[in-house]
Amino acid sequence: MSSSIDDGEIARAHASLGLTTEVADSAVYDRTVDRFRSRGIALPTFGELADPSTIPAARLAPLAGLDRNEPDSRNLFRVHWFGGLDGSGPHDVPDYIELPSEMTGVEARIVLAFGNRFPMIKAHKVLAAYACLVPRLVTGRFDPTAHRAVWPSTGNYARGGIAISRIMDCRGVAVLPEGMSKARFDWLEQWTLDPANDIIRTPGTESNVKEIYDTCNELEKDPEIEIINQFSEFSNHLGHYSVTGPALSRVFEHATADSGDARLAAYVSASGSGGTLGAGDYLKDNYGARIVAVEALECPTLLENGFGDHNIQGIGDKHVPLIHNVMNTDDVVAVSDRSTDALDALFNTPAGKAHLVDRVGLDPALVDALQHMGYSSSCNALAAIKIAKERGLGRDDVIVSVATDGSELYDAERTEYLASHHPNGYDSVAAAADFGRELEAGDTAKHLELTEQERRRVFNLGYFTWVEQQGTDFGDFTARADQRFWDGMRHFVAEWDEQIVEFNARTGTRDDD
Repeated sequence: MSSSIDDGEIARAHASLGLTTEVADSAVYDRTVDRFRSRGIALPTFGELADPSTIPAARLAPLAGLDRNEPDSRNLFRVHWFGGLDGSGPHDVPDYIELPSEMTGVEARIVLAFGNRFPMIKAHKVLAAYACLVPRLVTGRFDPTAHRAVWPSTGNYARGGIAISRIMDCRGVAVLPEGMSKARFDWLEQWTLDPANDIIRTPGTESNVKEIYDTCNELEKDPEIEIINQFSEFSNHLGHYSVTGPALSRVFEHATADSGDARLAAYVSASGSGGTLGAGDYLKDNYGARIVAVEALECPTLLENGFGDHNIQGIGDKHVPLIHNVMNTDDVVAVSDRSTDALDALFNTPAGKAHLVDRVGLDPALVDALQHMGYSSSCNALAAIKIAKERGLGRDDVIVSVATDGSELYDAERTEYLASHHPNGYDSVAAAADFGRELEAGDTAKHLELTEQERRRVFNLGYFTWVEQQGTDFGDFTARADQRFWDGMRHFVAEWDEQIVEFNARTGTRDDD
C-alpha cells in the first residue's frame, strides 16, 4: 500500500496535514503574545503535563486555593492525569482502579486510569483540546483576538475546547449532536460566552459524525472561523502519545510493583476520535502491548463496515478517524450499549451496589469507586474482559485502559433508562440479572483480530470519509499506512515544547524556578 513512499513524501504529508513548527503569520503570533501577556496566561509544555513533577513550584503554589473547575488559566497546569478529585496534586501516580477477578471473571488484571480527575470538564478530553490548540498558538496559526475556535465533537471534546478557549480568552464554539447527554449541554450553557450562537446542535446522536463535518464545512466559509477537528488533528494523537502514554506507564508500573512477572499485555480504548488510541502506540513501543480499539456493537464500523445508532456516549463512529493509526492496531472489540446501560444502573443504584458488596463480595470502597466510570469507561472495561478471554490471558497479564469520564455526566439518562426498563424500580433481582448477564457470563461483546488483510480493510474504509467527502489529499491519506509516518512525527512534541518555552518568555510568564 505504501512501500514506495520516501522520507520526503512523509515530511510533505506531515506539513500538509498541519504538523509544523514554522510560524505561519508573525503578525498573528505577535498579537497572540500581546494577548497572553496582558492576561498573564502561561502555557504548560507537553513534557510538564506528562510528568507534572517537573512543573515549577511557583506554578503549583497558586493552585492550592483554586477550584479546579473554575475558568482560570492557572488550571492549565492541571491538564494532566495526576490530579485528585479534590483538586490536589500532582500526585506520584494517577488515580486508577483495578477490577477484581470476582467482578470480571478473568484472571488477567484490568486497570483503568480515572479521567474525571481532569479540571473544568471532569473528563480527559480537555487534554486533547489543549494539545490541538497550543501548536496553532505558538506557530501563529490561530489568532485569539479575531478567530473563533470551533470544536466538533460528540460531547466531551467540545466541552474541553470551550474550557480551553475561555481560559485563553478566545471565542469558542461547540458543535455536537443534539441527542448528547443533558449534562453536557447544561455545562456548555454555563461556559460559552454566547450560548445561543456558540452551541450548535447537529442532527442525531453518537453515530452522526458526518452531520458534524457538514456543519463545520459550512462554518468554515467564514474566514474568522478556525475548525479544530479532533478527528483529523494529529496533535491530538501526539498529545496522548506523549502525555497519556507515560501516565499509563506510571499506572502499570505502580500496579505491578510487587509482581516481577507481570507484563502489559494490551491497551484498550474506545475509538472515539482515535486520539486516546495514540497512548497505545506509546505502550506498544515501550512494552509491546497489543492495541485494542473498541466500538459499539450497534454500529460495528471497524468490525464489519457496519452502521447504526447507539448510546455509548463518547464514541464517534460510522467512520475511521484520520488520526487512527489503523495499521498498528491489533484487535477490534464491539460492545453493546445494552451492556453499558445495564452496568451504569448496576454501579449507581442502591440495589446494584448492594448486590456487588453482599452477593459478589466486592470491597465497598471499590464499589463506591465505580461511580467514576461513565458509559465509555464501562465499555472499555467490558472490552478488556473480552480480550482477556479471547487471548487466554492469565494472572501475569495486565490490560490497561482509561475511564474517560464519570457517571455523573449521565444522571438524566440513567433516570430515563430506569423509568423505561425498570418502571417498578431497580431491585435485587434486576441487579443479579445484570451482573449475571453482563459480567458473570461476560459474552456480550464481539472480537476481531486484525490480520494484515483486516487492517487494510479498515484503513481503506477511511478513504470514503477523508478523500471523497472531506477532500484530503490522496497521497497524504495513503502515507498514513506507513509506520514511518507515525514514528516520524514524534519529534514535533519536543519542538513545540521549545516553542512554548519561548512563547512564555515573550509573554513574560516563563518561570524558571
